[in-house]
Amino acid sequence: MAQTEMNWDQQIPLPKLSPFHAKIAVALVALLCFINSYDGDFVFDDSEAIVNNKDLIPSTPLNNIWRNDFWGSNLSSNNSHKSYRPLTVLTFRLNYLMAGGLHPVGFHVLNIGLHSLISALMIDMFSVLIGGLAYDGNGNRLNHAPKASLLAGLLFAAHPVHTESVAGIVGRADLLCALFFQLSFLTYCKAFRGGSEEKFSIHWIAVSLLLCAAAMLCKEQGITVLVGASIKCDLVSERVRTGLLIRLALLAMGGASLLYARWRIMGTGPPAFTEVDNPASFADNVFLRVINYNYYYSLNAWVLLCPWWLCFDWSMGCVPLIKSAFDWRTAWLLLLWCFLIGLISQALCSQDSQRRRTLTLGLVLLVVPFLPACNIFFRVGFVIAERVLYLSSAGYCLLLAYGSLHCLHFIGLLRASLLALLCVYVARCALRSHQWRSEQSLFTSALSVCPLNAKVHYNVGKNLADRGNTSAAIKYYREAVRLHPTYVHAMNNLGNILKERNELVEAEELLAKAVLVQPDFAAAWMNLGIVKNSLKKFKEAEQSYWNAIQFRKKYPDCYYNLGRLYADLNRHLDALNAWRNATVLKPDHSLAWNNMVILLDNTGNLAQAEAIGREALKLLPNDHTIMFSLANVLGKLQKYKESEGFFLQALRINPNAASCHGNLAVLYHRWGKLELAKKHYELSLKLDPEAPGTRDNYNMLRRKLDQLYRTTPP
Repeated sequence: MAQTEMNWDQQIPLPKLSPFHAKIAVALVALLCFINSYDGDFVFDDSEAIVNNKDLIPSTPLNNIWRNDFWGSNLSSNNSHKSYRPLTVLTFRLNYLMAGGLHPVGFHVLNIGLHSLISALMIDMFSVLIGGLAYDGNGNRLNHAPKASLLAGLLFAAHPVHTESVAGIVGRADLLCALFFQLSFLTYCKAFRGGSEEKFSIHWIAVSLLLCAAAMLCKEQGITVLVGASIKCDLVSERVRTGLLIRLALLAMGGASLLYARWRIMGTGPPAFTEVDNPASFADNVFLRVINYNYYYSLNAWVLLCPWWLCFDWSMGCVPLIKSAFDWRTAWLLLLWCFLIGLISQALCSQDSQRRRTLTLGLVLLVVPFLPACNIFFRVGFVIAERVLYLSSAGYCLLLAYGSLHCLHFIGLLRASLLALLCVYVARCALRSHQWRSEQSLFTSALSVCPLNAKVHYNVGKNLADRGNTSAAIKYYREAVRLHPTYVHAMNNLGNILKERNELVEAEELLAKAVLVQPDFAAAWMNLGIVKNSLKKFKEAEQSYWNAIQFRKKYPDCYYNLGRLYADLNRHLDALNAWRNATVLKPDHSLAWNNMVILLDNTGNLAQAEAIGREALKLLPNDHTIMFSLANVLGKLQKYKESEGFFLQALRINPNAASCHGNLAVLYHRWGKLELAKKHYELSLKLDPEAPGTRDNYNMLRRKLDQLYRTTPP
């Protein structure tokens, strides 16, 4: 490192710490920023990637994680997202095993720990990138910029844009990718540790390639470490120049092999995204696409520069398309490119070799990890995603720290500014990670950032509905449909709520529009069938159910509702067949099993009802509703002892079931155990004074008991 730069590093208003203490300090700052997210819930994408992902369950074969995508879908499926991240899913599975289930604390603690570790390792990366790659006589790497690397590490540890990656559990992919990215880069640096100008270690380069593969198995952008390493280490090494072509050839061959393997794994080709996911990629012409892509880049830069404007989702109208070159927002992308061109010119033309090298490496670290998300090589499924900036933010922090070296003439102002910036970052991280603790706070926080985002209003409405506040949910669902008139999921959910409120006509209109917009929307077809059934439009209801089954072959809930329709139409055999299909597809479908027992009971097929009830209880041994129905059947078959056993077992599970007490009383009444019958009639009436028939039966029993008492001799 040049002597002047070393002097500048000495003057940075930070204490000079040993490498170990510097890493501890940075790790503690990272911990402080995100510690309040440790007891958060599973939120947003966590539901699909973790809660509903069967690859986490111990009973699922372990090799499934190598065949499925990040969300648990088979990679060969046309519906697969093609996000192949088996090592990340493996850590989720380990979390599940260690916690004994889906307990979010362990998941969050590991994310926070990973960010702290990554932040500490950034000290080593920054020391190489700012101070150069040099070793002492014992082969120990020297840090020529301890204060600058510490400053960059602190800025990285506390940058609020990392909140999504740390507080959101699915951000584990970015964290693991960044960790292996660092290890791959630092391992590549070790190839030059011998200090010989003629030799380098192929062994360490091979290890670096393996770590790159691991990064890629955590998240796709891990491949970019090879581009970075090929540029960075050959720039920062002040002595080792021989073998450059060999090193580049090794990296190129390794990278090509990894890309080929990744493409083969992808199977059916790249994933298909819709216009709402990435509107710019569907713009009318190339010019508008380029303009909007560059506008997205400027928004990403703004999020790095001023991370107050953060949102969990940026799609569906959050960023309206630029449709003309005269749109005032084009000024932002012009400003971005003016700034980048200024940096690039300094990186290429500065007389100071240290400045050229550091600016070049900072720009490489800023830009290269972002390349997979820039829409140049392939279409991505988002407008802005804060988590993809996790690695790129390291380049920004490096440039910011290096820029502070040139403000040393105002040392007092610099000290105050850096302290204020770090304090603001820490406070913003604490606030934002608190918002990520629950879906309610996360979704409502986005309303002020992206008020035009239909998905934000949809998620707020869904969260309210899940918590039972359907009246408030309706308001947000309506706003989501207003902002995005073809938002079929909002129409479906709103239609469901209106159906439950018996506002059937509007519910029918919404669901009919949803299936018109998206004809293969199976859930909307099923819900439309339920509404039409309630409106006595039985033929249309049946057709709606079969449409749903056509588009989703394995749809047990639809078969269940189809069975209910057939039962209402007294098509008993069809109803039984539909419910049997539901139980074949979903063996624990309690309602379908119970309805079969009840229908067979009501139609006098008691022996068959008994067989079905016993079959159901083998699969659902603790289901009190099936016990209740089977007990009724056994009572009619005069198998009083068995019937009593199932009634009592059902009451142990659900002791406040008035109907169960009432029917057990009827059983005792028939069986001649009148005192027990009296006891359970009274319990039933205490729990439900209006229970149909129970009071009449109780009064009949009392008259019988009175008669017995009068005729019994003293």
